[in-house]
Amino acid sequence: MHSWQLQEAKSRFSEVVDLTLTEGPQLVTQRGSGAVVILAVEDYRRLVGDGPNLIDHLLSVPRGEALAIARSKKPISDLDP
Repeated sequence: MHSWQLQEAKSRFSEVVDLTLTEGPQLVTQRGSGAVVILAVEDYRRLVGDGPNLIDHLLSVPRGEALAIARSKKPISDLDP
């Protein structure tokens, strides 16, 4: 992964984008330490997924219907051999 200082990345942004699309993610540093990584959209979508998040999934579950739970009629067995 290529590393860019923030000022250099700002002045050469088109080149940073082109390299991101052809070579992969680009690291941008600020004050000597990693600040952000620039990703292609395809890489980002692969990482976060396009499906609904857990909260959306749980909120979409149908409500108000009783659960049909069948309980076994067998007596409880002892655990001692």
